[in-house]
Amino acid sequence: MTEPALQIRGLAKSFDKPVITGLDLEIAAGQLYALLGPNGAGKTTTLRMVTGLTRPDAGTIRILGIDARQNPLAAKAITAWLPDEPMLYDKLTPSEYLAFVAGLWRMEPGMAAAEAERLLHWLDLWEQRDTRCEGFSRGMKQKVALAGALIHDPQLLILDEPLTGLDAAMARAVKDALRAQVDAGKTVIVTTHILEVAERMADRIGIIAGGRLLAEGTLEELRSSAGTEGMTLEDTFIRLTSGA
Repeated sequence: MTEPALQIRGLAKSFDKPVITGLDLEIAAGQLYALLGPNGAGKTTTLRMVTGLTRPDAGTIRILGIDARQNPLAAKAITAWLPDEPMLYDKLTPSEYLAFVAGLWRMEPGMAAAEAERLLHWLDLWEQRDTRCEGFSRGMKQKVALAGALIHDPQLLILDEPLTGLDAAMARAVKDALRAQVDAGKTVIVTTHILEVAERMADRIGIIAGGRLLAEGTLEELRSSAGTEGMTLEDTFIRLTSGA
């Protein structure tokens, strides 16, 4: 039996007040999953706990069967995190940045160079490989950051608002890259406020509000539970979160 890409049980986190309250979530491997919710719902906090950037107060997190709290290095080795703001060293070129990230993962240099070349061609960055990132547009920086996230061949890719601020061409390139990862058997989790993107791209959708999971399933399953058959994801989302 295939392990879920992500299994969360009883996850909880408070700052000045509770943010996540006993969250349970299971995401099967090999799909693109959209995690949606209003501002302040706890989406980013949840994903930061999954990636080990924020410590949970309670609960368990398993990534492809690995207990992320008990064995964080093994979990991180198969996971990639791309925040909503691309985090690059602007004085580095894309080639230098990928070599740096590959070094952090202790990749064999020859393998790292070959994978970097593949990613730079694939993401249409090859002509800019020796140009410093400081002059790049947000979309270009997003693609370099995505290449960095993929350099160690993660099985679970988590992206927080990956399309924010991108023009149509760049957004299409990023969406195509994410779908290609899923087609290759990887699992992709995204948060987005662009509900049309989730409606077109996601295999399954989870909606959280107030730190708890309100609904989860395919778009048709969400429509059925909300009584919005034939309506858009936006209509369904508003119906499900209106009382949260």
